Amino acid sequence: MHRVLQLRWGLRIKGWRRSSRRPMLAVMRDVMPAVTKPYSITDELAGAVDAALARLCKRDQQMGDIIWLYYGAKWPMARVGKHYGISEGKARELARAGTAWIDCYLSRIQEAC
Repeated sequence: MHRVLQLRWGLRIKGWRRSSRRPMLAVMRDVMPAVTKPYSITDELAGAVDAALARLCKRDQQMGDIIWLYYGAKWPMARVGKHYGISEGKARELARAGTAWIDCYLSRIQEAC
């Protein structure tokens, strides 16, 4: 019984204190519609991003791999840095540079069309 209450209402068994989650807030959250924008891209744009990443990997393998591991494989930046034997800050710098390179590549393609 105690375990069911803990799971259902967010109660803590030690001392019977309520956690930060409140049952009424959970009910309101489930009833209210979410106001989020659905983000989607076209197949053509996805192909262009793929091509841009492939070109970046050809030009600078490490930077392309960092972009893929962070955005594609969803690795945390600390893990990416550890994988390459660099600091998290340096990995972030390389990811920013790679993102800017891909953005510039996509801008050129868009201007050409």
